[in-house]
Amino acid sequence: MTILLWTIQLLFVPTVSPLCFGVIKKIKAHMQNRIGASIFQPYQDIWKLLHKDEVISKDASWIFRYAPVIVFSVTVAVGASIPILSFFHNPFGDVLVIVYMLSLGTFFLALAGMDTGNVFGDLGSSREMTIAALAEGGFIFSLLTVGIISNSTNLFAIASGDIFAHSQSIVSLLLAFGGFFIVLLAETSRFPFDNPATHLELTMIHEAMILEYSGKKLALMEWAASNKLLIFITLAINLFLPFGIVQSASLLALGVHSAIFFAQVFVFCLVIAVLESTMAKFRFFRLPDLLVVSFILNVIAIILSIH
Repeated sequence: MTILLWTIQLLFVPTVSPLCFGVIKKIKAHMQNRIGASIFQPYQDIWKLLHKDEVISKDASWIFRYAPVIVFSVTVAVGASIPILSFFHNPFGDVLVIVYMLSLGTFFLALAGMDTGNVFGDLGSSREMTIAALAEGGFIFSLLTVGIISNSTNLFAIASGDIFAHSQSIVSLLLAFGGFFIVLLAETSRFPFDNPATHLELTMIHEAMILEYSGKKLALMEWAASNKLLIFITLAINLFLPFGIVQSASLLALGVHSAIFFAQVFVFCLVIAVLESTMAKFRFFRLPDLLVVSFILNVIAIILSIH
């Protein structure tokens, strides 16, 4: 059973993550009175791209060629190092390890965007690093808040503990969750920070960095983006709302808690889809204000959790 749970832990994120994109797009389509594509369409898109030829600029260096593999590998490694359906302790599941592994993927994504000299890639990379730099503080502090409440910086220890037993820290937990949710939207290029469906050069951020990619490399970049979304949703669920963690190695517990977990993931996808259907993307110079709000919420949460 232990081997089964670790196999699920390793394969869960890359296997399920495209479904999150499909569910969000399907909900948005219904809210816009459209039928929309199947929720499994992202799987078909990735499969199609994996079988297409690539066009690579003659100015591209090794960074452009290997960045998709690095970015995708980072998301798989992080997905295996966060609590999903098991409470086993992973020495690589430390808060700072996870934060800086994700930052490593962002770093190579930005380098790849600039590598070919495409002006839109440069623009997207500059914007991406600006948002990442402002979001990193809120990201670390939100995880640090639950770490202080749980007396551990290991994500598996935090998720397996009863964080709601600390009734005096509920306010801190809610503030940290609010700050984390803003970071989730920023790091995964969702509204109001970015429009994942746009190709308007003046507004796109993530899409600008992968504009030069095609074929297999584009498939890895798109797959990595879906992996990152599921990673952040999983962190939000199992650290701030830990009701889907398997507490015993039995098929019954695995089935029950898996159903709870998938229901929570669906709720997050629903919230993201509603946000993207009911609000406009913010102007770029308004985004730092929102990230500062996230940082302040998390600072207040830490202060309250200490006292």
